[in-house]
Amino acid sequence: MAYSRLHWGDILVIIGYFVAVIAVGIISSCRNRGSINGFFLAGRSMHWIPIGASLFASNIGSGHFVGLAGSGAAGGIGIAVFELNAIFILMILGWIFVPVYTAAGVYTMPEYLRKRFGGQRIRIYLSVLALLLYVFTKISADLYSGAIFLTQALPELNLYVAVIILLAVAALFTIGGGLTAVIWTDFIQTIIMLVGGFVLMIMSFIKVGGYERMVKEYFEAWPNTTKLHKGLPNDNYSYTDCGIPPANSMNLIRSAEDGSLPWPGIMFGLTISSVWYWCSDQVIVQRALAAKNLSNAKAGTILAGYLKFLPMFLIVMPGMISRILFSDTVGCADPDECFKVCGSRSGCTNIAYPTLVLEIMPPGLRGLMLAVMMSALISSLTSIFNSSSTIFTMDIWRRIRKGASEVELMIVGRVCVLILVAVSIAWIPIVQNISELFHYIQAITSYLAPPVCSIYVLAIFWKRTNEQGAFWGLMVGLVAGLTRFIWEFSYSPVPCGEEENDIRPDIISKVHYLHFGILLFGLVVIVAVIVSLLTAPIEDRYLHRLTFWSRFDTRERSDLDKEEAEKVAKKPPPVVAEVDYDSLPWYKKAFQWICGIEKMNDAPVFTEEEIKIQEMKQTSIHETKTWRRVLNVNAIVLMTLAIFVWGFWA
Repeated sequence: MAYSRLHWGDILVIIGYFVAVIAVGIISSCRNRGSINGFFLAGRSMHWIPIGASLFASNIGSGHFVGLAGSGAAGGIGIAVFELNAIFILMILGWIFVPVYTAAGVYTMPEYLRKRFGGQRIRIYLSVLALLLYVFTKISADLYSGAIFLTQALPELNLYVAVIILLAVAALFTIGGGLTAVIWTDFIQTIIMLVGGFVLMIMSFIKVGGYERMVKEYFEAWPNTTKLHKGLPNDNYSYTDCGIPPANSMNLIRSAEDGSLPWPGIMFGLTISSVWYWCSDQVIVQRALAAKNLSNAKAGTILAGYLKFLPMFLIVMPGMISRILFSDTVGCADPDECFKVCGSRSGCTNIAYPTLVLEIMPPGLRGLMLAVMMSALISSLTSIFNSSSTIFTMDIWRRIRKGASEVELMIVGRVCVLILVAVSIAWIPIVQNISELFHYIQAITSYLAPPVCSIYVLAIFWKRTNEQGAFWGLMVGLVAGLTRFIWEFSYSPVPCGEEENDIRPDIISKVHYLHFGILLFGLVVIVAVIVSLLTAPIEDRYLHRLTFWSRFDTRERSDLDKEEAEKVAKKPPPVVAEVDYDSLPWYKKAFQWICGIEKMNDAPVFTEEEIKIQEMKQTSIHETKTWRRVLNVNAIVLMTLAIFVWGFWA
C-alpha cells in the first residue's frame, strides 16, 4: 500500500489528535507535580470516570487491536474470553485487593510485600521481574503491533523514525506530568478509541451484510491455497487443508483438548494470570490507588468492567470480517504466499485490522483510525513508563540511596523513563520477528506470573504466610517457569501441515501454557505453605491492615524492618541550598519545570499532626451505606451480564 493512500484529510485528523492530546497533557501536567504523591499517585484525588477509562485504556493498547483482531481472523470469537474473564477479576480488584492496598498505605505492589513480609529480597526480586516483563512483553507487544499498522499504512515512512516519535511523545507525557497527565490523556484516548472502533465496526458489518451473513461467510473464508484440496483443481494451488476456519469458531467454551483455548485453561489458568495482571500489576493497580476514596476506586473498576464487553464487538468480530473480505491475504496459509503478503511465513492474520481500516474507510476516517492506533500505543506506553519509573524509584533507587531527597527521586523517575525508551528502541528488531503476538504474550505470562499471583493471594488471605515461605515459593516457581519457557522456545514453531515432523516432547506439545500455569500456581502454593509452616510465623502486631481480614484494624502497626526504618529516620536529611527561582536562567527554569521541582521550595510545611491526619484520610476505606449498596448492585448486574454473554456464545 502506497503512502498516497493517506488523504490530506487523514493528515489533518492525525495532527488535530496530537494537538488535542498534547494540550490535555500539558494542562494536567500543571497539577499534582511537585511531590512524590502527586507524580506517582495523582495526589490520590481522581474521580471514578477517568479511573475507569484509564484502567480500560491502559489495558487496550495497539497490541489488542492487532492481536485480538488477528486471533479473531484466525480462530473466531474464542479469543474474547480474555476480555470477559477480566470483568470478574476487576470486581476482585475493587472489592478485595484495593481495600487492603489502600489501608496499608502503599505506593507500589512490591512495597506492599515488603510491609507484609519484611526484608528486601522479595521486593527487589518482584521489582526487577516487573521491569523485565514490562520491557519484553508489554512494551515490545505494543511496539510490534504499532509497527505492523504503520508498515501497512505508511510503507515509505522509516519504521524507526515513526516508532521513536511515538515513544518520544509518550515519554514526554510521563516525564512532564506524572500519573495525573497519564490518567487524563488515557481518558481522552479512550473516547477516541471507542468512537473510531464503533465507526469501523458499523462499516464492517454493513460491508459484509450483517451478523448472520458474517457467521455464514466466515466458515467459507478460505484462501485460494486451500481450495484445491476441496475439489477446485488448479496447478498454482498448494495441497493443504491449512487456512480453514475451525469448526468451533463461534464458541467461547471449547473442549479440553483444544490446542488454542481449552476450557480448563480458560476457566482456571487464565484466571490465575488475570489476577496477577489486574490485582498485583503496578500498571493497573496504580490507577485504582489514585482514586479519591474506595467508592471511586470500586466505581472505576465497574466502569472498566462494562467497557470490557466492547472488544469482542469492536475488535474481534471486525477481525473475522477482515478475513471474509480479504481471505487470500489476511487468511493466507501457504508460507511462501504469506511471506509475500506480510513478510511472515507463519500467517498474516495480524494485518487483519490495519487492512480493514485502509481498505473500507473513507478519507478522514482512515486518519481517525490511525490516530486511534497511535492513541492506543501512546496510552499503553505512558502507563508502563509511569509505573516502571515508580517501581524503580520507590523500590530500587531508595534501597540504593536510603537518604535520597524528594528532588532526587523526582529526577531519577524521569531518567528511568528515558532509559526504558532507549531499551525499547533497541528491542524493536527482536519484536519484529514475533509471529504469534497475543499467544506469545499470554505464554510468557503463564510461565512467570502464577508464582507472583500465588504469593499475593496467600499474603492477602493467609496471615500464616511468612517471608521464607513466600521467597522460596517464588524461587521454585521462577526456576520451573523459566525451564518451561526456555525449553519451549528452544524449538522452532511447527508450520501448519507439518505436524508429523513435530519433535517436541509431550510436556511441551501437549501441555497447554494455560494448563501449565495452573500446575505452576499449585506448585508455588504448596512450597510456600510447607516452608511457612516449618518456620516461625509473623506476629499479629506486624499484620494490622495488611490482610483482607484485618483491613479495618485501627491498631498501630509495627514495622517488620524497624531497625532499618529507624536508621533512615535518624539520618539527617540532605541539605538543599535555598535558591531564588525567579533569579535562575531560563534554561534552568525549564529543566526544573520538566522535572516537576519548580515548586519544591514553595511547598507548604506541615506539622506532624497535620501529616498524620492526611495519611489517615488517604488510607481510609470507609464507605457510606448508600454508595456501598449502589456499587454492590452494579457489580452483581455487571457479572450477570458477563455470564449471559458467555453462555449465549458458549
